[in-house]
Amino acid sequence: MALKRLRGSSTTRSLTVFSVLKEAKRAFERNNRTRGLLLLGVAVLAWKWAVVGLVAQGVVILLRGGRSSTSGPQPA
Repeated sequence: MALKRLRGSSTTRSLTVFSVLKEAKRAFERNNRTRGLLLLGVAVLAWKWAVVGLVAQGVVILLRGGRSSTSGPQPA
């Protein structure tokens, strides 16, 4: 019950939307407009359903090959 309440709180939704918008900005900076536009759409949906944003972030991490957004270039 507490987990459901936490998942639906406005703080959780705000953090999820902020995180998805950060990923969208990163995509636009890397000239990946398609991913950026999709993430902007996800940010809108994430305000209503936080789970959508969390799932999208997981997908982005998988597409990126498991690297987090804070990791720098990987040595060869």
